[in-house]
Amino acid sequence: MAGIKRKQDALSGIDIGDIKKRKRGLKPIPDTLTSSNLEAETDSDPIVESDTTEHSGDDNGVSWPSDHGEDLLENNEDEAALPDKKPTIGSKPTAPPETTNGTSGSSKESHAKQKALAQERKAAKPNADSIARSKKLWERLRMKSHVPLEERKKLVAELFGIITGHVKDFVLKHDSVRVVQTAIKYANRDQRKMIAKELKGEFRNLAESRYAKFLLGKLLVHGDKEIRDMIVPEFYGHVRRLIKHPEASWILDDIYRGVATQQQKDYLLREWFGAEFAIFKSEGKGVATSVLRSVIEQNPEKRKPVMHALHDLINQLIQKKTTGFTMLHDAMRQYMHNINTGSQEMTEFIELLKGDEEGDLLKNLAFTSSGAAVVSMALAHGNAKDRKLILRAYKNLFLQLTYDEHGHQIILAAYDVIDDTVLTSKSIFPELVGKSTDSVETQTEALTAAVNHNYARIAILYLFANRRESFMDITERRLLDTVHSIRTETSKKDPVTRCKELIAHISPPLLSLIANQAGTLLQSSFGCQFMMEVLPGANSNREPALKAVVALTQSESSEVKEALKTPAAGRLFKTLVQGGPYDMQHQEVKLAEPALGFHNMFFEALQASDQVLEWATSDNSFVVVGLLEAEGFGNKEKLRRILKKGKESLEEAAGPGSAVSTTETRRKKEEGRVGNRGAQLLLIDIAEHTT
Repeated sequence: MAGIKRKQDALSGIDIGDIKKRKRGLKPIPDTLTSSNLEAETDSDPIVESDTTEHSGDDNGVSWPSDHGEDLLENNEDEAALPDKKPTIGSKPTAPPETTNGTSGSSKESHAKQKALAQERKAAKPNADSIARSKKLWERLRMKSHVPLEERKKLVAELFGIITGHVKDFVLKHDSVRVVQTAIKYANRDQRKMIAKELKGEFRNLAESRYAKFLLGKLLVHGDKEIRDMIVPEFYGHVRRLIKHPEASWILDDIYRGVATQQQKDYLLREWFGAEFAIFKSEGKGVATSVLRSVIEQNPEKRKPVMHALHDLINQLIQKKTTGFTMLHDAMRQYMHNINTGSQEMTEFIELLKGDEEGDLLKNLAFTSSGAAVVSMALAHGNAKDRKLILRAYKNLFLQLTYDEHGHQIILAAYDVIDDTVLTSKSIFPELVGKSTDSVETQTEALTAAVNHNYARIAILYLFANRRESFMDITERRLLDTVHSIRTETSKKDPVTRCKELIAHISPPLLSLIANQAGTLLQSSFGCQFMMEVLPGANSNREPALKAVVALTQSESSEVKEALKTPAAGRLFKTLVQGGPYDMQHQEVKLAEPALGFHNMFFEALQASDQVLEWATSDNSFVVVGLLEAEGFGNKEKLRRILKKGKESLEEAAGPGSAVSTTETRRKKEEGRVGNRGAQLLLIDIAEHTT
């Protein structure tokens, strides 16, 4: 019994599967056809074209995954035919017969048989010869270089001769669809229309195909309005289904975002409101609209089913983690515009936004126009806890938001509605202006880049300039108006107090930047505007920064001297000498608190270097005019005495237009005969104060 047991133990330790694998090893699959290679070859990218050519078999430079797949299938069939012999204990695998040259003859024969069968199967398929020839043409055409223009034209003409009338036979196969894509790329206008007409009625099916959807995208990119108008209507009535389709959803959103007209967008988006809107394109009262508020106003009884259908589809896409669609963001914005602050619908919707644990939904929303508006309104409608969770989703992403066309609007909304300014400053400012642990060079580099960026600078200037039209467009101002109207019900802190607290947190690094990099900032118009807004508005120690700006007038750098002559520099110095920015609405200067005192520092520097007359007769002579108009400037009489001594220089700069009316000055300016207007005003002031 003991001996029998030992034999059983020895037998149980043998892996029968391993023996079978060794048995199957008599007919090994070639190294080039391993499963990883097969998977890599069959996983194709229908759009990317390669400049290299791989030669394989009898295809003359064309290597197709389908051939290997058939070979592998044949190999598996041969393996299945092997007799399943039970191994004996201690036996060794029988070695395959060797030929005279030491290689396995059966392996060569098997591979040759597999290849022959694969070729027979390919030849038996419909349009086999046409597809094979088109592949060879494609292999040559797809090379972006080394193909002369005349040769390319001949190849394209031959290719269209093959596919004309048979486009549908090519587009639903993963390999031949590439041929049609290349044909579209190099086709002329009439040839593209020919392809589109052959495929008419099949565009929706193409969108659902894993490979043909790329052909549809190529046709839209290279096509014209006529082709677009053939494709888009085929999606009408199917939006609710296709937006949930794993393949068609992406091409549908690309059509909506990139090529559809406004009316076509309205038709597509209306279908989100329910099945009824997929059948009836309008309410019979004019052109269809996708503005949900208008739809509800025209049919108040439809509000409940429409809102339910819209919320249901939004929720389905969020649960499927497909939250990057522009169409989804537009639908969410429509839904949010039609629910009330504090309602159950609003509470549920904000919970839906917060429910995405990975935060992908909020991140995707931030980078589209409608998505940024949705997040901004969610911040306004939410409570303190909701706002904190929303901000948390953008951790380590705020710097990217500031540089984005739409993302920076979320930061502005956070400034305006979050009462906890400590939370705001700790969440946003370290990423925006640099962390306290960063080196001075790192902070300076990051801030200088942000100040000179078209969108990033808005997140800095907004607190100081408070919605200046000079750097915010009408769309942003309308969104913030909406946010401000909502915060009256949801925020407790006074807006002015909130703004001052945020400025107190952000001012030190900004003033440090001006003190260290005033010359660099002066050389760009954005940098001048940055200093013009920050210096009057900052509530920290401004003296080092103001001294740095004054020191620019004494600089020996040629770049700084040229920058001082620019209009942007003139606006900067005039604002500072007047004590604050000019308020166009109230037609007065809005003085900084506490007072800047820049006018005295500036005048003393000019007087010491004997530059008063130079500035008074330069292109920025209005800076000296601003000194005479500045409130609290105690050296006006001293300035006038200097100007009187240089009256001849002022008269020369003023030119022939010094004593004419505004209309006449405009006419003379057009003729090139008008002088320096600032010098003219200085002469008038001198004359009025002469005793």
